[in-house]
Amino acid sequence: MECTKCDADAVMHAAYSGNHLCRSHFLESVDRRVRKRVREDSLLPDSATPENPETWLVGLSGGKDSVVLTDILHRTFEQDPRVELVALTVHEGIQGYRDASLAACEELTEELGIEHEVVSYADEFDLEMDDVVEDDPKNMAACAYCGVFRRDLLAKYASEYDADKLLTGHNLDDEAETALMNILEGNVEQVARHFDASLGSFDERGEKDGMIPRAKPLRDVPEKEVALYARLADLPVHMAECPHSSEAFRGEVQDLLLSLEENHPGTRHSIMAGYEELASIAADRYRDDGEEPVGECDECGSPTTGDVCRKCRLVDAVNAV
Repeated sequence: MECTKCDADAVMHAAYSGNHLCRSHFLESVDRRVRKRVREDSLLPDSATPENPETWLVGLSGGKDSVVLTDILHRTFEQDPRVELVALTVHEGIQGYRDASLAACEELTEELGIEHEVVSYADEFDLEMDDVVEDDPKNMAACAYCGVFRRDLLAKYASEYDADKLLTGHNLDDEAETALMNILEGNVEQVARHFDASLGSFDERGEKDGMIPRAKPLRDVPEKEVALYARLADLPVHMAECPHSSEAFRGEVQDLLLSLEENHPGTRHSIMAGYEELASIAADRYRDDGEEPVGECDECGSPTTGDVCRKCRLVDAVNAV
């Protein structure tokens, strides 16, 4: 099959658009969508100048999504002195998994010449995920612990680097799954929080309660296209799945979405288009109604609405076993 835009052989077919794309047009298509999202979300404000640049902290795991995001952002802003990229890798302490992905992170950041910080659960919390999974004092899925710990370290180091934005590699599938899960759970407040955290444009909202704004520039790109991009661009990627990944509900939603997308191309895009509009309305409602006052955690000083933040409660529970 020939590329829709030229006579070269196509490497992929996007059923949702009807396009067949060759290697060069496919790579350009992904680049264009990421850069369009950066513009539409107003990530780079007019106030950023070569004399007063913005620092963007990128969560780099070594997986396909974060590697592709880091590579595209680097090439986009390599010659733009208004943006400085810093990559942060979190080592969870998962034997035989994170060490391999860390090697991919180091290869990429060395090749691109960007600053790379590595932090670990062992150093920060005196625990490792292998031990958390074995003890499991709260009887929760491993991802529930890990998500809290990871988000805490991303926020902490974004603050330490005085970062203006915190960027993660969530793709279209990730976001559509989260959107559908929030709807199916009837969790309107979480819908509002999801919007305020990473879906609304930055010209409409800035820092909130001391939290550094997050962005997801890959959220218009399907997961399979991210994987193909990494392969065609010959990027150093660790493709293995986390051995502790066990979010049963997300897995069911993922299977449902893949089935719907196969039978009705464009379903993921449609879900996100409608969800973002609804989430914006929900976010406005919760802001107008007021939220619980945000203070500081008694143990670590992180923003929280209670006396002790969720991360510290989980760390205390694990270390008490």
